[in-house]
Amino acid sequence: MARIERLLGSLTLEQKVGQLNMAAAGRAVTGPAPRRELEADIRSGRVGSVLNTWGAEAVHALQRLAVEHSPSHIPLLFGLDVLHGHRTIFPVPLAEAGLFDAHAWEATARAAAAEAAADGVNLVFAPMLDVARDPRWGRTVESPGEDPWVAGELAAAKARGFQGAQTRARPAVAATAKHLCGYGAVTAGREYASVDVSERTLHEVHLPPFAACVAAGIAAVMPAFIDVAGVPMTASIALLQGWLRIRQGFTGVVISDYNAIAELCAHGVAADLAEASALALRAGVDIDMAGNAYSAGLPRALERGLIEPWQLDACVRRVLELKERLGLFDDPYRAGSAAATMAATRALAREVAARAVILLTHRRPVLPLPPELRRVALIGPLASAPREMLGPWCADGRAEETVSILAGLRAALPRCRLESVAGVGVAHQDRSGIAAALDCARAAELVILCLGEESSMSGEGGSRAQLGLPGEQRALAEAVLELGRPVIVLLTSGRPLTLPWLFERADAVLATWFLGSEAGNAIADVLTGRVNPSGKLALSWPRHVGQVPIFFAQRPGGRPTKAGERLTSAYLDVPATPQFPFGHGLSYSSFVLRDLECTPRSVKPTGTIEVSISIQNDSAIPGVASVFLFVHDPLASIARPQLELKGVRRLALAAGERGRVVWSLPVASLAFPGADLEPVLEAGAFEICIGQRAEPAELIGCRIEVVA
Repeated sequence: MARIERLLGSLTLEQKVGQLNMAAAGRAVTGPAPRRELEADIRSGRVGSVLNTWGAEAVHALQRLAVEHSPSHIPLLFGLDVLHGHRTIFPVPLAEAGLFDAHAWEATARAAAAEAAADGVNLVFAPMLDVARDPRWGRTVESPGEDPWVAGELAAAKARGFQGAQTRARPAVAATAKHLCGYGAVTAGREYASVDVSERTLHEVHLPPFAACVAAGIAAVMPAFIDVAGVPMTASIALLQGWLRIRQGFTGVVISDYNAIAELCAHGVAADLAEASALALRAGVDIDMAGNAYSAGLPRALERGLIEPWQLDACVRRVLELKERLGLFDDPYRAGSAAATMAATRALAREVAARAVILLTHRRPVLPLPPELRRVALIGPLASAPREMLGPWCADGRAEETVSILAGLRAALPRCRLESVAGVGVAHQDRSGIAAALDCARAAELVILCLGEESSMSGEGGSRAQLGLPGEQRALAEAVLELGRPVIVLLTSGRPLTLPWLFERADAVLATWFLGSEAGNAIADVLTGRVNPSGKLALSWPRHVGQVPIFFAQRPGGRPTKAGERLTSAYLDVPATPQFPFGHGLSYSSFVLRDLECTPRSVKPTGTIEVSISIQNDSAIPGVASVFLFVHDPLASIARPQLELKGVRRLALAAGERGRVVWSLPVASLAFPGADLEPVLEAGAFEICIGQRAEPAELIGCRIEVVA
């Protein structure tokens, strides 16, 4: 890194601070004046990275200013949120998590990296790893769900997919794990609110996914906006320096969230930008995203002795090292012409989207749709809404290139008369269109109801106190259900919706989330039986908003829940159990588990437990079974959750076929944070539980003994 040290030694204070400044551009800059200001700042070396611009021509123009006209000639980083695709949009992360397939997670990240890199992006703000157990929180849609083991597996897969074997390898980009940490536990599910969780919860639930990402070689980490127990993450020396850099050995770049450094003043921990900048810099935040706090505050912080020059140099060095790793000093114009989306990428988007669909209920055998079907009514505000299929974060995704539900079904059912009426808007208080929708439904053999949320109702700033259908959609749905026609419901949303009345009455309900560019084709593939649904819930689906936060890995407490018994951990008005448990998802096939084997039954801490179980496809339809391995430590020095996920296996089985899945479970994986939060593995009995979802009554179990 001799080049880095020479370059660092040649920079002025203004140029050093400039390397830590990420300026907003492109879609975030409007009008000629801001553009001229940005260009002037790049020419002078006051900008080191640029946010929200893409396209080879635009990127090259700005890069040329930095490389050919600035005093230091240092190339720029170009950052963008590429959460689930760039031009081709894949299912939102919450939906994709339901595949429980690390190979698929890696493949979609690799495809997104290829498109983003061709468009000039070299730094993506993904994966999002916040464990989410409260669906009121809008960013649940971006999350991997409720389980830290799943989040860790997804973290490693996404890091490999985005970055490739090495970050110099085209078309790799640098990935950013976000948001460290606890963001999913904001008070009352309200965006940007404070978080107050125990140290144990941090170490058992919220930190492990980030440890997995660091172990996989992630290039960057982004702290969350929020404070944890009164300490804003942007200024948390304990977590950003102590846990992340020292304990995890992270040597990459830490990037603030949008304007988060300046917002330390609003948190009430900094009096001005100089203090805010000093707090963030001392915590090890290297890049100030779009807040201009470092530019305004760091020179004053140095003058007042709030920071030392070596602390500033350490941050600048890490930024320069990232640019070196990306090969930007040798080839600053890596962006090629933005190529048209490849057919293979669209095919992958369709495949993954179909696999992300979850069949929640199937009360009557209305699926797959019979080939003799001749007239279908497609009712609801989301039937022909291609933009909504993209979700709240869609980068360069385009509505005109997105397949709506109506378009997908028309292509899949060419001999069927398909009529569509919205009936109501998603959130409008207007019932005047319901009569026309009912006329359409009466004339049809079968009704498909397309209900749910607009994409803007999820994502950042998308918290909802009510989790039912917005607007007059319930009135529309109940009127259609009263007709007595077979009804299939497609729920487009970024979170579980509490609709027990709908699940009890509709013939089938599918969670179709926001599935991306190929949404309509993927949904049609599932409805027609071209694809047998195999998606599973990555989080528990509540019956009522009053149950949240709700998740399977709860501790039993002194009076565990007993249905119908008042003086236990229960509600008077609704069951304590979710509407659908973690891992729920029906199939057109049916699977039976039997013959669980765990060997050896007595094992040392350094040993491995071989776990296997037989799966029988007890139907005439080929399908894919997903099987979950849970453990429970019934007696420990620290009370343990009732279930802890340790592995998932998927197995494709032909009609009537029987197969077997196997895990090699290291005994060391049974360790947990002890009283001092250091890992401890205690001798004693452990329960191994296998099932198709986190439903205790359905699990098959055995006991093993860990001996000292």
